[in-house]
Formats: sequence, C-alpha cells, structure tokens
Amino acid sequence: MADAPQFRRAVVLGTGLIGGSFALALRKYAPEIHVAGWDREGVVREARVRGAIQDAFSGELAPALAGADLIYLALPIGVTLDLLPGVARTAGPGALITDACSTKARICNLAAEVFSAKAQRGAAFLAGHPLAGREVSGLAHADADLFQNCVYAFIGRERKKNDAIVQAFVDLARRIGARPVWVGAEQHDYAVGLSSHLPQLLAVALASFLYDRLDENGLPITLAGPGLRDTLRLAGSPYSTWRDIVLTNREYLATALDLFARRIDDLRERLATRELEADFDSANELYKLLRDMK
Repeated sequence: MADAPQFRRAVVLGTGLIGGSFALALRKYAPEIHVAGWDREGVVREARVRGAIQDAFSGELAPALAGADLIYLALPIGVTLDLLPGVARTAGPGALITDACSTKARICNLAAEVFSAKAQRGAAFLAGHPLAGREVSGLAHADADLFQNCVYAFIGRERKKNDAIVQAFVDLARRIGARPVWVGAEQHDYAVGLSSHLPQLLAVALASFLYDRLDENGLPITLAGPGLRDTLRLAGSPYSTWRDIVLTNREYLATALDLFARRIDDLRERLATRELEADFDSANELYKLLRDMK
C-alpha cells in the first residue's frame, strides 16, 4: 500500500487574517512544510518578519507557485474567481489547490471548469471554508491557533473523502486544530447565509440605526450596557470583507431577510401579550446549543 501523500511546499495566496493564520499554524503544527506567501509587497514582507512564511512573493504568480504541492487561496471571493483559471494553468501536476472563501457555489462552478483533467495535468481542487473569522481583518490579527476547535467546511461528494491528496489536507486541517465537516456547495451557502451572513447584516442594520439617532449627549448609547457591545460585535467588520460575500450569496440572503422581517412583524404584533415567552424559550434553547458547541 502506497504511503499517504505528504505536503512539502505550501504557498499561501493572501496573507491576511485567514491566510496569515494558516501560514502561522503550519509553521507551528506542521514545521516540516516549507511555507511561502504571495500578497502585496508590504504585506508579505511583514508576514516574513513575523515568521509566518519563509519565502515572500508579490507580482507575478508563477514564481510563487513553482514547486508548490499545496496552494492555499485566502483571498477575497472576487479576486479568487479572477485568479483561479491562472492557478489551474500554472499549478504543477499532483498539487492540491484549496480556497478559504466564505461562499462556495460560484467557486465550485468555476473550479469544475478550470480543473478538468484536460486543462490541468492531475492537480486537484478542494473547496473549503474555515469558520474561524473575526470582526477584524489583516495580518496584524493573524494567530497560529485561530483554527483551534473551529468547524472547517469541505465541499464535495462523499467519494472525495477517499482521494489521497484530499484526505492528506483534511488530516492537515485536523492537525492545526480544526474539525472537518463535509457539505454540498448550495447547502453551505444556505447554512452560512442564515447563521453567519444574516447576523452580520442585522448587526450592521442595528448599529447604523442607532448611529443615525445619536443626539448631542450621545444618547441612546451613553446608557448602553455591555449587552449592546456584545450584540454589535460584528458591526466592527469592514465592508471590504463582506462586499463579495453579499454579492455571491445575495439570493439566500434576500430570502433570509424576508423571512426575518416577517418574524419582526410577528414580534411587534405580540408586544402586549404573553406569547413572547415562546420566542424567548426558543431563543434560550438555541443559545444553549451554541454554548455547548464550544
């Protein structure tokens, strides 16, 4: 029986929060892998200073990809879609290419086209999404332990679990602390649309609603307790992080917003009744489920 494939050289395309954290995690938990990074010149220079990467590249992709058997795209969705055909053409035979984008259907549809056996000599693509983000972005917030106990969604049919190169990366994800979960692309986008993207938009809506109502004394937030800060943590996320997510998941998000608007209408109608208790009970149960998932 042949030995399982081992990654020797990884290149991380995009060394911000996720890419920088992945590079740091490899350096800490898989030190036998040589790690290179590709990004803007100042960013990869800082990533090298921090010890996240050993080789720094900017500009043309080909020199960065040369000799890499693991190519990790941690770039905005739009940039990933733009670069993926070129990565498919340039990646060496036997390389695994994987991404960390927050929506998967568009990525998977394009990957199915550009990673055909004819277009790419044996390189494999694995769509992924580590649910390890924060409300802040950038290399300055990267952390080798960002993936500890986080769900790492992998997209593909059940048979992919048996592909040796794919399984090698799934094992590597476990090695850096993540919990792999297999799911379909549309299932993924629906689920994160409800559990991640909708909460982000609700936080933005509530924060902007309150901001527009600030008076000269700072009311109403001068009387806000820590609960509001906890509720609005996601409001600290920059639009640049979310622009492509919203654009590539707008159908599920639009449906989720419509359904949530109906729930708000229901709550308004029951304000003077005791029927709100059922909503509080359901909310309490969901909170317990989330708390126990840690």
